[in-house]
Amino acid sequence: MVRVLPSERSLSNASDGAPLPDSQTEQPPVIRRADAVAFAQVGLLIIGIVAVLYLAKAFFLPVVTAFVVGTMLSPAASFLERYRIPRPLGAVLIVAAVGAAAALIVGLISSPLMEWSSQLPELASRLKDKLHVFDRPLALWQELQSMVGVPSTLTSFQMPKFEWVQPALEFLSPTFTEFLLFFATLLLFIASWKDLRRSLIMNFADRDARLRMLKILNEIEVHLGSYLLTVTMINTGVGIATGIVCAITHMPNPVGLGALAATLNFIPIIGPIATFAILVVVGVIALPTISGGLMAALAFSGIAFVEGHFVTPTIIGRHLALNALAVFLALAFWTWLWGPMGAFLSSPLLIVALILKEHLLPVNSPQLPPG
Repeated sequence: MVRVLPSERSLSNASDGAPLPDSQTEQPPVIRRADAVAFAQVGLLIIGIVAVLYLAKAFFLPVVTAFVVGTMLSPAASFLERYRIPRPLGAVLIVAAVGAAAALIVGLISSPLMEWSSQLPELASRLKDKLHVFDRPLALWQELQSMVGVPSTLTSFQMPKFEWVQPALEFLSPTFTEFLLFFATLLLFIASWKDLRRSLIMNFADRDARLRMLKILNEIEVHLGSYLLTVTMINTGVGIATGIVCAITHMPNPVGLGALAATLNFIPIIGPIATFAILVVVGVIALPTISGGLMAALAFSGIAFVEGHFVTPTIIGRHLALNALAVFLALAFWTWLWGPMGAFLSSPLLIVALILKEHLLPVNSPQLPPG
């Protein structure tokens, strides 16, 4: 009896025209239906949370701001406790100091702002007179357009209308209720932070989970506290340097402009750009020549370049590395969601998210194989 091997049987079947059986085992789908449902549920949950945060901005914005600022300032309350100052009294002193600093900055900025806002028509006409130097380049541009047969609609510089000033101030200024909610939440949060921490840790029954929660809270407190201290010192230096530059270039109210530069520098990317635009407008209006009016803005751009590319990355990068793309996306999202205060909170919230990611998704967790 002749034994037929499987390979010979396959060859004979192939020669007879019969299809060959599939030699590969059936692979499971890359994404199962249960995984797709889970992804959809997570997406709907995220959309719901974002919608609630957007619609209930009047409540969540001051509360979240108080939580973030309170976490930043909690090391100061612990420092006062070492000198036998009770934590509730220390919370009152800290909140009073924060309120006094905010009132001082608002006073330095608002006094020239109110003075200038009352002279908007006169300042607009003065700016229009300064911009007449561009009439000749505009005429040459119109001649070039007429030579190539393109109709020209631009005849001269048109000054913008100022009906947007009041709505913009209303958008930027929080209500009294939001201020009250912020300061009350900040005071109670700093005063009860130790008890709140203990409650958050003891909610977990497992010892490892408690230890992980303790590490997360300690790291968030340390990083946010050092971030606030470092950024405040850097921005104070930027404000002092800007004020000195404004005084040297004979800009009006250099102290207020320096305070404005220091305050806006707390907002990444947007703050320095806004300060540069303000210095350009103020310099062109207040100083006799356009070249002289641009000196302070150009000097500030150099200060901002050195601070943004050398000082801040060198100091903050030692503690926590922040990806530039992540910072930009966080800034764009929180600014869209909560406006200027959202822009201020974008970096601290990104720091909290990175800390949670490091502890909840550690490096030694299962990862995708290298491609």
